[in-house]
Amino acid sequence: MQPELPVATSDDDVVRAAVGGDRKAFETLYRKHSDRVYGAILRLAAFDHARAEDLTQEAFIRAWQKLDGFRFESAFGTWVYRLAVNVALMSIRARNADPVSIVDDEHLPDIADLDNPVRAVERDELEKAIAALPPRARAVLVLYDVEGWKHEEIAIELGMAVGSSKAQLHRARGLLRRALGDTP
Repeated sequence: MQPELPVATSDDDVVRAAVGGDRKAFETLYRKHSDRVYGAILRLAAFDHARAEDLTQEAFIRAWQKLDGFRFESAFGTWVYRLAVNVALMSIRARNADPVSIVDDEHLPDIADLDNPVRAVERDELEKAIAALPPRARAVLVLYDVEGWKHEEIAIELGMAVGSSKAQLHRARGLLRRALGDTP
């Protein structure tokens, strides 16, 4: 069994070995970073575990294929995470999962206070509510509220205006409140 690297260890030497064709080195990188990547993809994939596993594998295959282009300008973990999020977002686009036009606006409650957080609920109930969001609204909510991205970054990744990202987040939060029974 191969020892795991401590969290504080830089990946640079391991990445260099992997770029040189060392599959064990890449396996080390996979083991170190796959949980975070899977978690982000799982939320973007509406908590579909099988799809998230497939997309995680696809992301790491792409990482292996593109590894020689890694420029060491950021941490490997950041690079592979962004690559994985792009894989998940491309999957959403490929399924023609367009914005939230599926949901009927007229039956949504008016949401006045965006800063009022969703009250604590069982994790399973929250996951189901997030999974039920329209794909683009879910993507914005996950990237902004869970992953900590800025609207400018989301707008670039999803090919929308910053204002559209903000509107999608507002809508996603409102749909969540409605699904969780929190009508202000």
